[in-house]
Amino acid sequence: MRESAEAKRRRARKIVAALKKAYPDAKIALNFSTPLELVVATILAAQCTDERVNMVTPALFRKYRTAPDWTAADLATLEGEIHSTGFFRAKARSIVGMARALVERHGGDVPRTRDELTALPGVGLKTANVVLGNAFGQQAIAVDTHVFRVSQRLGLAKSDDPDEIHAQLVLVLPKKEWTLATHLLTTHGRRTCSARAPLCPACPVKAVCPWPDKTRVSTAKR
Repeated sequence: MRESAEAKRRRARKIVAALKKAYPDAKIALNFSTPLELVVATILAAQCTDERVNMVTPALFRKYRTAPDWTAADLATLEGEIHSTGFFRAKARSIVGMARALVERHGGDVPRTRDELTALPGVGLKTANVVLGNAFGQQAIAVDTHVFRVSQRLGLAKSDDPDEIHAQLVLVLPKKEWTLATHLLTTHGRRTCSARAPLCPACPVKAVCPWPDKTRVSTAKR
């Protein structure tokens, strides 16, 4: 029997409540102190772990403090500085292009709306929502690889397109907790609902998870 939209919303609320109890420390993993730093860190985090990004950004953020600083960056030098995050050439171009757009369109400041953010080079829906939710305190769902996987296993969304996953999650997750729900789903994906060997027997939401391929024996510790 197909789950109704209201039933899915009720189950989503139960999932969020259970994950809050399981992961009271859930928060963004990227280190930043300004909205601009978070934009840069999120761009660098594409196809890269947050841990690696956090190793690279301290030196970057000491050297490049403002949008004009980034626009003046030598591209080859910047590529070397971010080389270990992968896709360094594309990321360097995106960061410099983003900074130029900030200077030209916003006086060097990071805008506070989704449309203005996604109009910046290198800034897609996920990056915009990370910034809105964590730098500006707005409610926003950011679909990273963990949210993409976990939300589908939990039957909250289904698509091959992260933006479509976002559109579906907006309809079922409680709006007042969108940003927190993002952190909870990401943390759950990292600690329990991993891609290859999920710890289903230890899962705090297994009672409301419809995923048919649950593991039966946990071979690792949470």
